[in-house]
Amino acid sequence: MFTPANAVQIRVSIDGIQPQVWRRLILPIHWNLEHLHLGIQAAFNWWNYHLYEFLIGGLRYGDVEVLTEDAADDDPRVFDQTEVRLQDFEQGSVFSYHYDFGDGWRHTVAVEDFLTLASSPKQGSCIAGERARPPEDVGGVSGYDRFLTLITDQEDPEYAETMRWCGGYFDPEWFDLSLVDRDLRNALRSNVRRRLYQPKPKAAPKR
Repeated sequence: MFTPANAVQIRVSIDGIQPQVWRRLILPIHWNLEHLHLGIQAAFNWWNYHLYEFLIGGLRYGDVEVLTEDAADDDPRVFDQTEVRLQDFEQGSVFSYHYDFGDGWRHTVAVEDFLTLASSPKQGSCIAGERARPPEDVGGVSGYDRFLTLITDQEDPEYAETMRWCGGYFDPEWFDLSLVDRDLRNALRSNVRRRLYQPKPKAAPKR
């Protein structure tokens, strides 16, 4: 007997960074692209205060009113993100999610599998991932490369100010599955608060 899928497994990675920064997510199949945007924001702990869009099959999807507010007549049309659901994609589909048009963070979204879970999920969950996402407003891929150089060179005159700016600590290899999963489960809550800085490691107990 055929049982329809109720969840979708996707992999999201940030373009232009090696080694890759990525997350593997299990999401409700009825989520639309607006929900997916919020899920990606939560999974990477982006702060969700910049413009964004999805690029699918050469077409733009997003918040039509926001993205067309200052658009020129020859700008590509924007299609309503709420009219596309995850169930509309095929296994193996790949498309792009663009966040912060200034820094230009592009993410590759790959639809890996459709799942039939024992009960239909009400929230998203993160099941795997690697590495920390770059700080917000760091200046895109080139700015992030510069940032990583600065925080490893205490002799650089910009070192102290850069460390203050990022909260005093940053580890590009950081990834906490339980914390990211909790963030994703709260992705659609209107009052959710983002962490401003990466969590600092707990000091080892003194003997």
